[in-house]
Amino acid sequence: FLAGERWADVEAPLASRFIFSHDQANAGMRFLETLVENLEEFRPDLVVLSGFHMMEGQGKDFWTQRLDEVVTSLSEIPAETAVHLELASMADREYMEMVLEMVLPVVTSLGLNEQELLFANQAGSGPFPDLDAWNGAPDVGVVCDIIAWLLTHYGGAGADAESSLSRVHFHTLAFHVLATLDGEWLNGEAAVAAGARAAGAQACRGVDERLTLRAPRSFAASRIDRLAGRSDEVTFDPALPVSAWKREGVSFYYSPVLVCAHPARTVGLGDAISAEGLLYSEHVQQ
Repeated sequence: FLAGERWADVEAPLASRFIFSHDQANAGMRFLETLVENLEEFRPDLVVLSGFHMMEGQGKDFWTQRLDEVVTSLSEIPAETAVHLELASMADREYMEMVLEMVLPVVTSLGLNEQELLFANQAGSGPFPDLDAWNGAPDVGVVCDIIAWLLTHYGGAGADAESSLSRVHFHTLAFHVLATLDGEWLNGEAAVAAGARAAGAQACRGVDERLTLRAPRSFAASRIDRLAGRSDEVTFDPALPVSAWKREGVSFYYSPVLVCAHPARTVGLGDAISAEGLLYSEHVQQ
């Protein structure tokens, strides 16, 4: 809905959306074990998971037990099958912290937006403990620092060699960032570009003369390094719109996104972006 629209006596202060569902099966991830048991029959290259945000509303007693069962089941998926987790908005810090600690190490890839990245930073005591909200568009350097922390603290870039997490695909309105552990994934530039293209195509559904680039024309690749006086500056080149750089064993790929003034669709964009990026990604078997 648009800013100024009314529902009864409530007026929207800004454009947003309202989504509700009554899905008891997925709210408890009831069919996960059945799915895992049947993977042997069709041997997929990739399994995509979502819906953890729906379990949050079931209460602490429920999700404490269910997360243990979910992690046990996910651990039974063959190592050659990549597992992607698509996060969605959550509000309970304790629950988010448990998802980070328990689920991230048993998945291969993670997709999330600016709200989920910020909440992960807060719930997991990330590198920016005082960051309560984005001041407008997310800062690219801050985004990359939090992604690097996720891959180090919960993923295979850190001391936990047993963690499977090796890929993070971040998407926000103006830009996307894909980060992968070196040697684990191929086609990063094509993958982040495909996700950015999918965002514009899905949201705008055709040519809109008011398509704009809201991404910064230059930015620091790391806010932490910038504050220490050692960060590289990345400058946007229209002829080569995807920028790439490396940092301590992690490859980063950045792409701006074409934004339309009046989007025709907003629901499911994150799923479409991550799906398109995964389609162009190749997981290297270790």
